[in-house]
Amino acid sequence: MPRSVTSRTSRRIALVVPAALGAFVLTALPAAATSTPAQIATSKTNGVAYLKSLQAADGSYAGSGLSNEWAFSAFAAAGTAAVDVTPGGDTTKNARTVYRNLLATPGWPSATPVVTDFERGTLNAYAAGIDPARVSASRNLIADIYGYWQNAEAGYFGPSANYNGTVFAALALGGARTQAGGQRVPQALVDKIVARVRANQHNDGGWAYSKAEGNPTELNKPGDIDMTGASMAALCVSGVPNTDPDIVQAKAFLKSKLVNATGAFNAMYGFNTSSNGWAVSGLNACGINPQTGDFLTPMNKTPIDFLIAHQFNPGGGFKYQPSDTSPSAYSSTDALRAVAGGGFTAAPPTPVTSGAPQWVAASGFTSGTATKLALTVDDGTGTLKVCNVAFTPTGTTTDLGTVLAAASTASTPAGCVTSVVPSSGTGTITSVNGKANAGSATWKVSTDGSAFAGATRNKVINVGDTIALRYS
Repeated sequence: MPRSVTSRTSRRIALVVPAALGAFVLTALPAAATSTPAQIATSKTNGVAYLKSLQAADGSYAGSGLSNEWAFSAFAAAGTAAVDVTPGGDTTKNARTVYRNLLATPGWPSATPVVTDFERGTLNAYAAGIDPARVSASRNLIADIYGYWQNAEAGYFGPSANYNGTVFAALALGGARTQAGGQRVPQALVDKIVARVRANQHNDGGWAYSKAEGNPTELNKPGDIDMTGASMAALCVSGVPNTDPDIVQAKAFLKSKLVNATGAFNAMYGFNTSSNGWAVSGLNACGINPQTGDFLTPMNKTPIDFLIAHQFNPGGGFKYQPSDTSPSAYSSTDALRAVAGGGFTAAPPTPVTSGAPQWVAASGFTSGTATKLALTVDDGTGTLKVCNVAFTPTGTTTDLGTVLAAASTASTPAGCVTSVVPSSGTGTITSVNGKANAGSATWKVSTDGSAFAGATRNKVINVGDTIALRYS
């Protein structure tokens, strides 16, 4: 994953594919047939040390343009808290605080953002111990992602032609759970995204960067190692079991690309660390061991062997291609996250810095400061409206009635809420979008995955709450 997910293709097309497997084998054989726990532990230790060396003097990993923020997902997988990563021991410039300040900047990520900017931010904020829905009183990354929902193609985020935006929506919304570890978004939303991921699986069991759904020509094209790993992870973090036929088929696809002599996957861009890292992260997310069974070759090589063989020690960085003579920061994050057993994000480890909490989050709205909230409206017919709601709170909390009133005029995409009855007061909500309560079928509300309960206008809504309305 490049610092910008969408830059991956353009970055890698320019790279030269290795000319021959024979030359690769001569340079890439690991010291041992299968990586031992001790070798993996050493790889993690040295990999963390290398990523720490990438921290800028001001404590940053991310900035304008391409950057190293994917380091946060690798740190978390390897058991290192971002708040413990400091330049020269200066805790005031710890990596988590500096990253949080960047994400909270009104101009971040750019004047023309795309959905993958916010998905990348969500995955890395979560790994750094920053609640992505509560980066600040005004920055809610979950709401930012909701704003890219495609009304005309439910389940896609961003232009559907770029399937990458939807698979990373699944990774972010499913992987970045609540601070208590619960599913943050409603199951109805998860189901819509899962259906799109399944529909884009190619006939060979893999996935690729662009949309394939409904296009026999595209579905018949070869899958890509990288996006297969990401799509497997997207399904598994969404609750799909690894025994599911689509996961089994994807696993078979990856197995078919495994190189006997090295444990590499024969990727679109040749044998490389990043593609192996993405594939292994997909296997990790699905609870599939990349060192046993289908991924231990007849010559006793595994994808982990391939990754560790491309690590410089004691420096700890990983090279991108076998012929490279220096480490790649980007490939090092992919490789370390995979070797450490991670998917595409991980819950933040407990910090060792005295007094540092595992999580940081805004505690309330700031009166007079504009913000957004994430909202879904499920009318029980299979139609799901997804949007973010922009409003300016007048206190540290707000209420459901205020949010729904704002949604009728300031939601992205538009049309999330067209009517609410009653339109004022504090009582029970009896109708939304023309759908009225009838007998035991009523409107209910959930926040951050809590149990659904009767929807009332005076329901307290806190900063960063992910709101789900459901008629049931």
